[in-house]
Amino acid sequence: MKLIKNLTADAIQLLIKLIETPSFSGEEQDTSNLIAEFLENRGVKIHRKLHNVWAFNQYYDKDKPTILLNSHHDTVQPNKDYTKNPFQAEFIDGKLYGLGSNDAGGCLVSLVAVFLYFYDKKDLKYNFCLATTAEEEISGSNGLECILSDLGNLDFSIVGEPTQMELAIAERGLMVLDCVAKGRSGHAARNEGENAIYKAVKDIEWFQSYQFPKISEEFGTIKMSVTMINAGTQHNVVPADCEFVVDIRVTDAYTNNEVLEIIKSQVNCEVKARSTRLKPSSIAKNHPIVQAGIALGKNTYGSPTTSDQALLSIPSLKCGPGDSARSHTADEYIYMDEIIEGIELYIKMLNQIVQ
Repeated sequence: MKLIKNLTADAIQLLIKLIETPSFSGEEQDTSNLIAEFLENRGVKIHRKLHNVWAFNQYYDKDKPTILLNSHHDTVQPNKDYTKNPFQAEFIDGKLYGLGSNDAGGCLVSLVAVFLYFYDKKDLKYNFCLATTAEEEISGSNGLECILSDLGNLDFSIVGEPTQMELAIAERGLMVLDCVAKGRSGHAARNEGENAIYKAVKDIEWFQSYQFPKISEEFGTIKMSVTMINAGTQHNVVPADCEFVVDIRVTDAYTNNEVLEIIKSQVNCEVKARSTRLKPSSIAKNHPIVQAGIALGKNTYGSPTTSDQALLSIPSLKCGPGDSARSHTADEYIYMDEIIEGIELYIKMLNQIVQ
């Protein structure tokens, strides 16, 4: 118990330093240095690439499965409605205020503490890999994605995001489509040409009404929304092209590529996905780590928000101290008790499967 208290106190001090060190996405050099120094001062051999820092437990065994503990140390820009200094860690009524305190500093330092708790333990059934990563807030390619090949074989992951320590066992994927309906230009007064807008309307109606057959247990149906449209150059010219954008929130019932192929087979417009890399993700409800959390009184749910979980192709559980509703808000904060309880709960969950 004393070890956990000491690790928790150290984690909170690390969080204070992280809050007071700006780390906007793509500019995380200074916070990566803080994390690296923190781990090295505790005898941990670290690895670095760009602004990502990762490490393995002392008795790593390549023949054992590995648990990835991942969270991010980048932040969004401070909300314009801040009344406090976003880069000043301030304790008030049990809360620690500061940019990134809740999303996802509290999760990150809690997972660092958990990693250190298990770091030098022998005869564990699993290895541990801690990955503190960059560019999560912009879904950048220089974050977790660029180091996955360096982490070796991973069995499953705990992704630290504020969930009030409830168990997010599924997360929607995101796909944005650029669509172009093709017609033929002509003079409107002479009824010439082939109006691309009318063609686009038919496909837009399909996006509005189509229901994918497979239904997710956690999320229900896939949600498709046409969010932008552009066509025409002047009032008397029939437009040859009509461009529109579709926002698609993919459930764990399909892969992004499966959804894309179904869409292409159903509409007449040209369809191009900006990216298929932000995948839906999930972990089975009967997975040992999920069952460990349920045994401790935690609930499962499907998360509507996207995180680095979308970059993983292994089972992953999103779980962490803090509240997602506070993320990206002015005067962001996290309760100290949330961090204390979060570290204890992570350790209790993991102890059920690694000992």
